[in-house]
Amino acid sequence: MDDSFAVHRHLTEHQAERAVLVGAGYIGLEMADALKQRGLDVTLLSRSKTVMPTIDPALGLMVGEELERNGVRVLTSVSAMRIDQAADGKQSRLSVIDSAGGQHPADLVIFAVGVRPNSDLAHSAGAKLGASGAIAITRRMETNLSDVFAAGDCVETYHRLLDRPTYISLGTIAHKQGRVAGENAIGGDRQFAGALGTQSIKVFNLAIARTGLLDHEARSGEFNPLTAATEANDHKAYYPGAVPLHILMSGDRATGRLLGAQILGAQILGSRKAEISKRIDIVAAALFQNAAVEDLNDMDLSYTPPFSSPWDPIQMAAQTWVVATRDAARSNQVGMAETAA
Repeated sequence: MDDSFAVHRHLTEHQAERAVLVGAGYIGLEMADALKQRGLDVTLLSRSKTVMPTIDPALGLMVGEELERNGVRVLTSVSAMRIDQAADGKQSRLSVIDSAGGQHPADLVIFAVGVRPNSDLAHSAGAKLGASGAIAITRRMETNLSDVFAAGDCVETYHRLLDRPTYISLGTIAHKQGRVAGENAIGGDRQFAGALGTQSIKVFNLAIARTGLLDHEARSGEFNPLTAATEANDHKAYYPGAVPLHILMSGDRATGRLLGAQILGAQILGSRKAEISKRIDIVAAALFQNAAVEDLNDMDLSYTPPFSSPWDPIQMAAQTWVVATRDAARSNQVGMAETAA
């Protein structure tokens, strides 16, 4: 919050006109949207090949296009190397030099390059840290120190699908962990149920949401993932204002187990919302029940033409995944037969 107040104060008192954002994750994208809305000239520098590397690159390209449509200058595969002080008229300005030699004048530079756990105090007191540098805890949020509990962005997080600790800094997770730690600290017996990395973001008129595992994350958990792409309207096309949703559905080829999903689409059309953020929660709820992709088709989801279809887009994506899996299996069988011949 102190950082946000400082940014607001600088914008108000110094009449900033140009901003350079370093980092294209959630904070960088939200700041690009907010600063552009205030009329600033905005440049976004990203080390990754596409913005928002926590989603599939195909969707990341669409997010980048939305930024550029709204006047944000997006530069990918570059790093900020240094910031020079440069005289510009009566005010002292900044110039950000990137790894490609580009120079980007700015009145304001914001670094949004991720977070690291603030675990120094706990470590100095003898708390064990995990591989990420976050505090190692049990699912009761206990540290290795007697009567010391920890929760939130400073701790490791149990991942339900990977069945191991990872590091995810999200407010939703911190609130749940804090509740568990607080209850146990006063004599209760509650366990943290685990996280899936469910999250959503608005970038101008787009909403992007994800839950579960991307393919490379799934492979690290010894799954054999397959991800299938679907485009489906958020409601029946004959009812005005249908919004196309781009959905990536992921599951394990061998077992059919649901592994995750990603959704991208226009969030608001007139006064109506496409409910992208809530649709990802359908998948998150199914993941919590260890569901198969096919199980999504059996869920009794609501339907009325202004809001959905008899088959919800999530279910259409599940059906596409099932077909893609069968096609891939058939193709493998043909390939093995040809090799044997």
